[in-house]
Amino acid sequence: MSDRTLTKASAASPSPSAHVDAGDEGYSKDLKSRHINMIAIGGAIGTGLFLGAGGRLAGAGPSLAIAYAVCGVFAFFVVRALGELVLYRPSSGAFVSYAREFMGEKGAYTAGWLYFLNWSTTTVADITAAAVFAQYWSAFSDVPQWLLALIALSVVLAANLISVKYFGEMEFWFSIIKVSALVVFMAVSIYLVATSHPIDGHVPGISTVFDNGGLFPTGVLPMLLVIQGVVFAYASVELCGVAAGETENPEKIMPKAINSIMWRVGVFYVGSVVLLGLLLPYTAYSADQSPFVTVFDKLGIPGAAGIMNLVVLTAALSSLNSGLYSTGRILRSMAMSGSAPKFTARMNKGKVPYGGVLFTAAFGIAGVVLNKFMPGEAFEIVLNLASLGILGTWGMVMLCSLFFWRRAKDGLVERPAYRLPWAPYTQIVTLGFLVTVLVLMWSDGGVGRWTVSMLPVIAAGLVVGWFCVRRRVARIAAERG
Repeated sequence: MSDRTLTKASAASPSPSAHVDAGDEGYSKDLKSRHINMIAIGGAIGTGLFLGAGGRLAGAGPSLAIAYAVCGVFAFFVVRALGELVLYRPSSGAFVSYAREFMGEKGAYTAGWLYFLNWSTTTVADITAAAVFAQYWSAFSDVPQWLLALIALSVVLAANLISVKYFGEMEFWFSIIKVSALVVFMAVSIYLVATSHPIDGHVPGISTVFDNGGLFPTGVLPMLLVIQGVVFAYASVELCGVAAGETENPEKIMPKAINSIMWRVGVFYVGSVVLLGLLLPYTAYSADQSPFVTVFDKLGIPGAAGIMNLVVLTAALSSLNSGLYSTGRILRSMAMSGSAPKFTARMNKGKVPYGGVLFTAAFGIAGVVLNKFMPGEAFEIVLNLASLGILGTWGMVMLCSLFFWRRAKDGLVERPAYRLPWAPYTQIVTLGFLVTVLVLMWSDGGVGRWTVSMLPVIAAGLVVGWFCVRRRVARIAAERG
């Protein structure tokens, strides 16, 4: 039979992926259904809501809920696209592994390091948030912010290095706390609005919005400009795709977990922001304090604000926990192909890629230094840099999905029953949205414009890095045949 005949036969008979990622070997399958479901929730409820919503409410007013809803739709598209790829071929390397299959080693290299940019900077944001939350209590108010950041990093790092089971259990309970707190907050808020119970001299309700400038008190433009920060709030939604490589029966677990993200976004994110806007004038909130703590503080219920502050501290630690977990797996996938330092491929007896976890934690130490010298600006600086990494990661996921759709259309692979709807238009529109966010960041001026101006520097760094590793990547690929 000729090569041409073989090619036609293979095109006519699509089959599951023949791609094997060396980075998937050696992991335990200790994550259960309850872990994955709560990881999916935890990924959709993080520091961006518990801390970031305060400053954004102060800047954009109640229209912030619209920004959360719009970003939430695109976040769902991204995670749904990733879910389709996961069911096609589960991998701990996630989108880096898919980029390797559909875009080659250059694509995997770019996807991996953009993801690392995302989480290495988010790690700094999380330890900064944890330190800020801890200083709410008088016992820690005199403790330097940098020291509290270091303690937060050390505690979560230690737990992450033991085993994936410890990570799963920690994230499970972190998520339980976050969800429970939001449910309580929303129940109390609905009661306060329904009964018109005054808060700090204000009567909650729709009048709170319209008596203080309406839905867009500072105009439409500020609502558009905060979208860049809102994107950061959804930074962890892709985590369940990474975790799929360490769970049994991802085909059964993943669709349910991913589909639930959409309504959770609607209820917890949009619902919470709507209630915050109804409870107090937008001017009552600030970037210095969680808006949830602000509400309970002004209610005057003894201990309530402190409990909510403990919850938002948990959210920061949860995000930090997730970041160390996911980058460890992504870096190992890259190291096994030669595009990341060799030591990041190392695993301990608990089957944890400790090299990659420690490498990410090292950047957290840089965040401790930033907290020492620039405690007031640390969170906003790294948030903007993290946003670039998030946009890059989401963009690579959608590109992989687009290439996968093209191969399926050509009959080379078969799409699973669980699919991204309206492909390829969904991928194209989402990529357009990500470019729009970049434009908005530039239009915002200040830190946002400075961040976008860093893109040529990041691109140059990626190019230089590729030339440094390309021979090793080619040699490893040749050895594997």
